[in-house]
Amino acid sequence: MRSVVASIYVLLFLSTLVFAHGNEKHVMGVVTKVDDSSIVVKTKDGDKTVVIVSNTKFTKGTATVTPKDVKVGDRVVIHAMPMGDQLHATEVKIGTSSGAEPKP
Repeated sequence: MRSVVASIYVLLFLSTLVFAHGNEKHVMGVVTKVDDSSIVVKTKDGDKTVVIVSNTKFTKGTATVTPKDVKVGDRVVIHAMPMGDQLHATEVKIGTSSGAEPKP
């Protein structure tokens, strides 16, 4: 039951972020590939590639982290500016949940 309630709170929180950043696009999903220049995220609409730029901010919970902290399998929310046919990340938020379900 706790995980259901926590999931609802997370979804409500994330839904408010969609409207908080003007012209930015929001990419939410699971990291399938990451390298020094980009992150590929599996979203409900398919894979999205987001370019990492020099001023991209990375956070996990309330902590500031580095691009090296993004791992395949992480859940992320990325705020990105459209630049031509690319998305340039302004902020990458890494999920803090372990993904493990508590056992009854």
